[in-house]
Amino acid sequence: MPDVLIVEVTGTKLEQYDEVNRYLGLDMHTGSGDWPDGLLSHTGAANANGDVTVVEVWESQDKQAAFMEARLGPALAKAGITEPSRMEWLTYLAHRDF
Repeated sequence: MPDVLIVEVTGTKLEQYDEVNRYLGLDMHTGSGDWPDGLLSHTGAANANGDVTVVEVWESQDKQAAFMEARLGPALAKAGITEPSRMEWLTYLAHRDF
């Protein structure tokens, strides 16, 4: 069963979110790019202060960990993002697009 990951990074702005995606070779607007193996869903959002939250569904925590080590960790460091204020795994129950 898939796992859900919530990552909140206080103080991170949309520009840094876009920068990380450029380093990863991902275009959030068109969906094109080199998407990681095991990622089933990705949503990026910002609150009224501009702080970024990402919600993802992964086939497994191991696949996300491999992506973090190989690609995402270095991309976050290049963009100056060092530590999330929240990183939590949840058990996937269901999904429905309306």
